Amino acid sequence: MAVRKILQYGDKRLNSICDKVFKVDGKILNLVDDMMDTLYEGNGIGLAAPQIGVLKRVILIDLGNEEEEPIIVINPKITAKSGNEKDYEGCLSYLGHEGEVFRPTNVTVEGMNIKGKPVTYKAEGLLARAFCHEIDHLDGILYMSKAEEMYELAEEEEE
Repeated sequence: MAVRKILQYGDKRLNSICDKVFKVDGKILNLVDDMMDTLYEGNGIGLAAPQIGVLKRVILIDLGNEEEEPIIVINPKITAKSGNEKDYEGCLSYLGHEGEVFRPTNVTVEGMNIKGKPVTYKAEGLLARAFCHEIDHLDGILYMSKAEEMYELAEEEEE
């Protein structure tokens, strides 16, 4: 387990379409462990494998609910979506910025878990937005390309 460097906007790997995972093996499990360490170090709510330079279809989402396990989906695919809502998004690969992005308010996501078993998630609100954002990463799409407007965040002064 290790904290990996998060690729930043401008790195061409972030615009790559990721490869499907055919077998959940030790390499994939190590990748997931590294993604968890990296996500928590970066204080984000989601991370996709290409953000740490691994072009595989693996995402991790943790909205910070103590009673819920982090969501890990391999080969995630949105199979249904409804609604449309504009809200602010940021990204660990574009620190110091956020943008207003339209996303579905409800999504159904299918894929497999770390045991290689099929999983389905019905998500709404922030979780639906996080799924859309992370799955976009797997297709080389960054939220900035979908943003209606972008903002640079002011740095908070330390006292």
